[in-house]
Amino acid sequence: MFECVVAEDEELLRTSLLLQLGEVWPGLRIVAECEDGASALEAIAEHKPDVAFLDIRMPGLTGIEVAAALSEVSPRTQVVFVTAYDQYAIDAFEQGAVDYLLKPVARDRLQATVQRLQARVAAGRPDPATLEALLQHLAKRPAEPEAAPPLAWITANSGRETKLIMLDEVAYFRADSKYTVVVTAEGEALLRTPLKELLEALDPRQFRQVHRSTIVNLKAVASVVRDDSGKGTLRLKGRSETLPVSVPFMALFKGM
Repeated sequence: MFECVVAEDEELLRTSLLLQLGEVWPGLRIVAECEDGASALEAIAEHKPDVAFLDIRMPGLTGIEVAAALSEVSPRTQVVFVTAYDQYAIDAFEQGAVDYLLKPVARDRLQATVQRLQARVAAGRPDPATLEALLQHLAKRPAEPEAAPPLAWITANSGRETKLIMLDEVAYFRADSKYTVVVTAEGEALLRTPLKELLEALDPRQFRQVHRSTIVNLKAVASVVRDDSGKGTLRLKGRSETLPVSVPFMALFKGM
């Protein structure tokens, strides 16, 4: 039986895709349904599925970033990108052997994609060079105007005091029950904003999720160490503690 991970942050579109997959590929086993890139990457690393349907735009990690990490966490997984209409991306997809689906997903297009996937899965692992070339092409896409500028500062509670904290001063954010802990060189404070919601508002060029419960400021990272099991440890500037990096997220640091 083939196994699959589906990652789409819009619940209605995710539900629709899952229903259609059940109709056109009844032998497919959905091992994880994800609404953000971080959970998708962890699910793929855990299950090593045959296929991953990845929305290109997701909170935190994009589908492109998740796909770029697959060579280390699950090289046999076939990728299908799900995207809104974008001619620049479509032109890139048409040049290679990586499938894509346009939103809303049409049944006949999905059926054709499934037939190609079944043939590729049966033939073995995907061609990493083809996927790498596509990802490099997509990375060069023209810059798009941002809907809103990323946050520059936040307010957080420390006892009875409400602090204004500039984001450049933050070392990392850590999920703690229903709160988020903000850690700086000077101490800790509490936010009521959930980690996932916070991630959507942060500048992805500066802040990266390195664990299900941790977002780190890349400017605060002194070094990254990988152990024999593939897990990583971050050493920070101005803090004595270290931060664990789960295996899936270590792929994001391969350029460091």
